[in-house]
Amino acid sequence: MNFKRLLPILLFLPLLTACPSGTSNDKKTVDITALPREIHSGEQGPFHVQGIAVDPDRGHMYFSFTTSLLKTDLQGNLLGSVEGMTGHLGCMTLNPDDGRLYASIEYKHDAIGKGILNKLEGTNNDEQTGFYVAVFDIDRIDRIGMNAEKDDVMKTVYIKEAVDDYYAKTVNGGTELEHRFGCSGIDGVTFAPAFGQSRDGKKYLYVAYGIYGDTLRTDNDYQVILAYDTQDWKRYEQPLTQENLHKSGPEKPLHKYFLYTGNTSWGIQNLAYDKASGNMHAAVYKGKKSQYPNYSYFVIDGSKAPKRETLLGFDPAVDGEVLTLLPAGRHDAASDTYGWNFKWGTTGLCPLGDGYFYISHNAKNKQTGKQSSTVRLYKWTGDPDQAFEAVE
Repeated sequence: MNFKRLLPILLFLPLLTACPSGTSNDKKTVDITALPREIHSGEQGPFHVQGIAVDPDRGHMYFSFTTSLLKTDLQGNLLGSVEGMTGHLGCMTLNPDDGRLYASIEYKHDAIGKGILNKLEGTNNDEQTGFYVAVFDIDRIDRIGMNAEKDDVMKTVYIKEAVDDYYAKTVNGGTELEHRFGCSGIDGVTFAPAFGQSRDGKKYLYVAYGIYGDTLRTDNDYQVILAYDTQDWKRYEQPLTQENLHKSGPEKPLHKYFLYTGNTSWGIQNLAYDKASGNMHAAVYKGKKSQYPNYSYFVIDGSKAPKRETLLGFDPAVDGEVLTLLPAGRHDAASDTYGWNFKWGTTGLCPLGDGYFYISHNAKNKQTGKQSSTVRLYKWTGDPDQAFEAVE
């Protein structure tokens, strides 16, 4: 055994706090001197990275590359992978209660879905649209090239609420439109306690909608976040046959929350709960409506319980449980929204505790077309002009 090779990992393990793309444990103290400043995924296929997660107990990093899941050590050495997904595998989070990896996964036939299938020659999906939370048994990921359908490593739970909103027709200002709330699917996921309650309370799974960037409608200016209790989800979990999508999942979420940010392009890409602050971080692609500041980064105030309000921009009127943006960063008086302009986070965001985060920098090799991720260490500042500072 090469002890020198293992030494960085052995030193690293007791110093990390839990970092499952949104779950952290601030009861431990981060020794910043022992944290790797960078972790490289290596070049992969034609799809860009969508999310990251770290398993501190085992010293593993996980990368979602849209149609594949990578498992590496903390030096970026590939240990295993799950292939064969033909949908959109997105943001990821480790469940602090059962230790499994949860991720959003979409099967649809809009511009995103067709773009994926066009790059996967000879692949067919069910004609129906299906949105799921994929649950990976990370202990079973023990070799490269495992199959998502055949190797008993991934189960899925159907998110009916999001599918219903995707297919629903609605009226906005007298015009009939498709996709209630502008729902394009799901992406950001994280585990966190209930809003306005103790940080040490029961953890729920939060699932954020993708939102179409339609600049003409006025009912797509809220982020939509579903809350689920996953304690009994094993009764729903099924293997996914991508040419015959199942519909096993909860009939309704516990809560359906709305967060007023102004419209964004494709909604919350990465959602991450930071126990150190008790807040939830959300990275988005900037929206295109000129009446909004179009921030790319938001923080949801975890100390504030939701309030039932009449939602802005809906005609006919709609009520909903509304969350509160943290009153920090930049403030736009016209829309009364707070946020930051930060380049990264949409392809991976992971709180470590004590204000430290791992954040993915995605890149593409122009010659080969292959995609990669470099995960870098940052310190949260909250400064209006510089939300994070890189740790040297």
